[in-house]
Amino acid sequence: MKETIAVVVLSFLCAFAAHATEQAEQRHEARDVRQDTRSQARHDKRECKEDDEKSHHQCREDKRRAKQDGRQKARDIKY
Repeated sequence: MKETIAVVVLSFLCAFAAHATEQAEQRHEARDVRQDTRSQARHDKRECKEDDEKSHHQCREDKRRAKQDGRQKARDIKY
């Protein structure tokens, strides 16, 4: 009886640890997506301003939209 209980408890602990590890990996991947998006958005805005192809306001809106898209991708990964 004690052996059965010990096996059940051990299996629950292993399952919990595996789930926590999976969540940590998802958070890490989501953070990487957000960081890459921010970096790319900065680069795109800098190029936009240098090229004078759009107004400052339009460049800012493009950067904002890119960052929002990146945050949504990160949410999709986590949840």
